[in-house]
Amino acid sequence: MRIARSPALWLALLCTVWLLGSTVSQAEPSDEETRKLLEKSLSVIEIDKEIERVSREKDELAQQIGQLELDIENKESAVADHQEAAGRVLRAYYMGERDSLLTALLSADNLNSLLSMLDYFGLIFSHDRDVLNKYKTEYQQLTSSRNSVVQQRQRLDQVGNNLIAQRARLVALQQDIDSNMSKRNDSERMQLLIDEMSNFWENVGLYEVRHYFGALADAMQQLPGWLKNNPSLAQFKGLEYNITIPEEALNEFLREQNELFNNFSFVFGDGEVAVQGKRDGLEIAITGRYVLENDPVNAIRFHVGELVFNGLTLPDTTKKALEEEFDLGFYPKNLISFIQAKSVNIADGKLTVKLKLEL
Repeated sequence: MRIARSPALWLALLCTVWLLGSTVSQAEPSDEETRKLLEKSLSVIEIDKEIERVSREKDELAQQIGQLELDIENKESAVADHQEAAGRVLRAYYMGERDSLLTALLSADNLNSLLSMLDYFGLIFSHDRDVLNKYKTEYQQLTSSRNSVVQQRQRLDQVGNNLIAQRARLVALQQDIDSNMSKRNDSERMQLLIDEMSNFWENVGLYEVRHYFGALADAMQQLPGWLKNNPSLAQFKGLEYNITIPEEALNEFLREQNELFNNFSFVFGDGEVAVQGKRDGLEIAITGRYVLENDPVNAIRFHVGELVFNGLTLPDTTKKALEEEFDLGFYPKNLISFIQAKSVNIADGKLTVKLKLEL
């Protein structure tokens, strides 16, 4: 049966659980302690997902390495065959075995014989060239495959270390939660609240957060076109081309793209972007930075610094997963093909991107 993603229903359930056993002693933990417990419980869920993802990546890498090693075995056999053929060709030239062709060519007594010999020699030389080229190609492919195995093994080691670290992190978090729960006089009620909050996050919260990120990613795809239609935001200074976007203009743009942002706002602080929205009792707060990057392409990318859902800070694994799934970056070449970004700055309620012309 499909679980309904109704924020109001889930919030009502959470409130009911919270009110259970409301008669507590003065030793009851503070709301801040409760918030931290809920936060750690969400972190356990998200880190567990990261462990599953990393485990899958590790298995996939192992399969890729196995396939590459099989390919290398096949290529080594092909290279050996072509190496032997190439060696025969090179020895023929080095030992002067092809000199007889020149002698035969010079001994031609008429034009027809000369042309026939030239055609014949052309076939021989073409065959020799093909043999050498095949050896060269196979050798390059073999070298490339060997390099790929080295890189994949390095990546496999990194993934394996990450998996070990995340598992240790998960165990430590769970032990911390268990220790805190054992000290509470309302542990049963707290466990109910943790379970309901976990279900709420997985069935409503994560869906809503991904919904917002997806809408932001879609809107960023339309940003270059919007900038073209608002030339007042651009200034030319010689070969430099600067774009200045006030936060009010960006918020207006977002609300034009999706009514979801009617209750959302971007605020440009000192080098940082704060995004906050609230809908149907759900509140999402994002802080992050726009950073200039040139690998693999010139772009202004958004990196999440903190992600808060209904007052609970989500772990770095969630931020990383959302960044990888949803691209919130700005690509200057989508605006004008012959420009690239030089810098990005956020100050005084404005986002400023400096670009330069590529001549």
